[in-house]
Amino acid sequence: MHGLMQDWPLTVDKILDHAKNWHGDREIVSRSVEGPIVRTTYGQVHDRAKRVSNALKVLGIQPGDRVATLAWNTSRHIEAWYGIMGMGAVCHTLNPRLFAEQLCYIVNHAEDQVIFTDLTFLPILTELQAQMPCVKHVIVLTDEAHMAGVTLPGALCYETLLAQNSTDCVWGGFDENSAAALCYTSGTTGNPKGVLYSHRSNFLHTLVTMGKDVMGISATDTVLPVVPMFHANAWGLAFSCAAVGAKLVNPGQKLDGASIYELLESEEVTFSAAVPTVWQMLLTHMRENNLKPSTLKRVVIGGSAVPEALVRAFRDDYGVSVTHAWGMTETSPLGTLATPTGAIAKMDPEAQLRFTLKQGRPPVGIELKLENDAGERLPHDGTTFGRLMVKGPFVVGEYFKGDGGEILDDEGFFDTGDVATIDDYGFMQITDRAKDVIKSGGEWISTIEIENIAVGHEKAFLCAVIGAAHPKWDERPVLLVKLMPGAEATKEEFLGFLEGKIAKWWTPDDVLFVDDIPLGATGKIDKKLIRQRMADYVLPTAKAKATA
Repeated sequence: MHGLMQDWPLTVDKILDHAKNWHGDREIVSRSVEGPIVRTTYGQVHDRAKRVSNALKVLGIQPGDRVATLAWNTSRHIEAWYGIMGMGAVCHTLNPRLFAEQLCYIVNHAEDQVIFTDLTFLPILTELQAQMPCVKHVIVLTDEAHMAGVTLPGALCYETLLAQNSTDCVWGGFDENSAAALCYTSGTTGNPKGVLYSHRSNFLHTLVTMGKDVMGISATDTVLPVVPMFHANAWGLAFSCAAVGAKLVNPGQKLDGASIYELLESEEVTFSAAVPTVWQMLLTHMRENNLKPSTLKRVVIGGSAVPEALVRAFRDDYGVSVTHAWGMTETSPLGTLATPTGAIAKMDPEAQLRFTLKQGRPPVGIELKLENDAGERLPHDGTTFGRLMVKGPFVVGEYFKGDGGEILDDEGFFDTGDVATIDDYGFMQITDRAKDVIKSGGEWISTIEIENIAVGHEKAFLCAVIGAAHPKWDERPVLLVKLMPGAEATKEEFLGFLEGKIAKWWTPDDVLFVDDIPLGATGKIDKKLIRQRMADYVLPTAKAKATA
């Protein structure tokens, strides 16, 4: 027997329809690529997004066709985003931080027919245009006045296209399982792989993120998503802000500490989300200029593990609550958040901090399990390391065009590639990527845990830990430190700082001070590149062993 409820397909065009109907005057503020602050509303964005849909139809785009965006977080990008999906095409967000060859591969693999781009990225497209034969049109997200310097052959002006098309456009009307958006993994091993979100999966993800134990934003919030829209849909905020009618503040291309602080204050931001490196820049700017945020209440930090020093600084110095989150492109992206349970909320602040530093617990719709290499389930005791497996209605089932083959196990779980523990409170903690974990004497050492403690040193700006070959122990940890500007330090200082905070046998065999710790396309430390740079490095303890 079926239920007797209305058939109301879960398509994302309904999210912006709702924002227009019930929060139409709520403001969307953007730092434009051209420079000035631009103010619009959900109602205006809705009308302009429908003009985008009509413009794409005139250009020959059909439902299911892929349309790419190469753009910063701005209101124009949001208009293009909803305009693409609303008419049934697939919005493919491109990450401008990828290498040129990866960008070409992704565009050609997706068979993108149109690219919306900001002025910033025209040099990239001009250089690569001949290598992207599938792209028929490039639309520049600007007005005619700023098209004067555009030399890309055949480039179209966004504002001119909108002026030529009406708002009379039928949205939706297709199956909720239709493809809505395409986002590629960062491709740390092999070619990037496409994750093809459906309207249904994005809608369900939006509903989940709205919960108090997840993002918990409301119509009274002013939200600054520093995380880019090309990072798994800005962690869903481009959908959830519209769904609740929150004021949305877009940072554009200026993500430095001073620019972020300016927006936090001028727009009275209450909630923000970004990777740890962004927050580190903000903290540095505030400390150097004796500043404090006046309205900011909560931040979500994801992308990589959050250092304890960062959480303490926000909590103790500025009264800002930090929520640690974990997810990936393949999970739409939110998988877990470190929001307290009833039992944890009763603990004192220092006890709660232990859980804040973990990646957290899954919301409804996400299932987790730990496995060993033999595929056997492991206990949730907080100490047993295992491969983290995930399952749910907004978790990838297969990659675009079948890349990677069968990616689910017999129970339908996806292998995240992370090594983690889960404690008896249900809190998951990533200890490493499977390819980064250090195996020393048959035991595992968590590089992430050492990094998070080391970066708490007052002289450290960024830290990374990798494993180096050792003739007896297989691998031993090496700590790389990028110091604060003007700072000087010794190996002994950092080893002393770690003493008593980690297991003695986890202590790095060497500390190297470096000018740069490279970050990948998603803001995470690029350990693959570090290992390549250190291919000829030999541990001092290994040298000693060899000469003994």
